[in-house]
Amino acid sequence: MPVLGADMEAGTLVAWHKAAGDELHRGDTLAAVDTDKGVIDVEIFRAGVLEEILVPPGTRVPVGTPLARIREPGEPLAEPDEPLGGASRGAGLQPAKTAPHPAHSAPAPSPADRMRRSIAAAMARSKREIPHYYLWTTIDLAAATRWLAGVNAERPIGRRLLPGGLLLKATALALEEFPEFSAVWEHDRLELRRPAHVGVAIALRGGGLVVLAIHDTAARSLDELMDGLRDLTARVRSAGESGDAGRMRSSELTDSTITVTSLGDRGVEGVLGVIYPPQVALVGFGRIGERPSVVNGEVVARPVVTASLAADHRASDGHRGGLFLAAIDQLLQEPERL
Repeated sequence: MPVLGADMEAGTLVAWHKAAGDELHRGDTLAAVDTDKGVIDVEIFRAGVLEEILVPPGTRVPVGTPLARIREPGEPLAEPDEPLGGASRGAGLQPAKTAPHPAHSAPAPSPADRMRRSIAAAMARSKREIPHYYLWTTIDLAAATRWLAGVNAERPIGRRLLPGGLLLKATALALEEFPEFSAVWEHDRLELRRPAHVGVAIALRGGGLVVLAIHDTAARSLDELMDGLRDLTARVRSAGESGDAGRMRSSELTDSTITVTSLGDRGVEGVLGVIYPPQVALVGFGRIGERPSVVNGEVVARPVVTASLAADHRASDGHRGGLFLAAIDQLLQEPERL
C-alpha cells in the first residue's frame, strides 16, 4: 500500500485493473485505492508480470502492506510459500470498516470530513516540525499582461493563455537556479529533486484541496502547462462522479517537489501558506489587480501581484529565498522567453 498523503496510515483496495498473469508496463494503472483524498489510481513503475494478487478488493490495509507480487522479465517463478518483504502473507489485512449501527454511534464521517481531518493532520505536523520563514514581494505584471493580450488576440477562447500559466512557468524556471527549494526530506536527509515537479493546489467542489504534480514543469511549453492545468482541474473537480474522469493518479499525488498555490480568484491579495511535508517550500500568489506605482517619477496604475514564499529554514535561508523571489520577478518581466 503506497503512501498517498503526508499522514496516510492505511487505504482500502477498491479494485484491480490488472489480473494475475497480465504483463505490466511502466505507467500502467494497476489498482484503485480509496484514501482520505478520494479514489486514487495506483501506477506501476517497472515492467513485469503480475504474478499474484495478495489483497482482495474491499480490504483495508496499513501503508507498506504488500498488495501483489510482480515478477520482473526473466525472473523465475517465486515459491508459493515465499514470504513477502519479510511479512507473512496477509499480514496487516483488515476488512473494510462498515458503517456502525445508527442506534449506537454517530454517522460515519463524509468524503469531505475525512479530507479535512487529513489536511488538518498534515498542516499541524508541518507547523510543529518545520521551522517556517516567510517572504513576500510585489511583482509588476504590466509586461506580462500586455504580452498575454497580444498572444490571446489570435486565439479562440478555449486556447487562451492565462496568467496562472506564466506564474507556474516562471516558478519552475527559477528553481533551476535555486534547486534547494525543489527538495524533500527522506529519512531525515534533504534530497534535491531534479527535474522539479511543481505541485498545484486545487480546491475540490465538496471542500478541501489536493496538490497534484505537473511533471518536469520547466520543460513544458506554456500551451502544455495550460493543458495540464485544465486537465488536473477538470479531474479534481469531478472527483467522486462515476467513471474515470474524476480519478487522480498516484504519481500526481506523490511526486511534487514544491507547491504553488493561488487564491487570487478568491479575491485575496496575498497568501502565506503552510509547507506540505515532506517538501521544503511553497510559493503563493494573490489577486492580480491595479495599484498605484511610481514609474519615471510619475504615479501610474500598474497591474501587480503579491508573490510569497514559505520555506523551511533547515533547507534554505532568507537571503536565498529573497533571490528566488527576485528571479521569479525577473522572468515575468520577459514573458516572451517563458
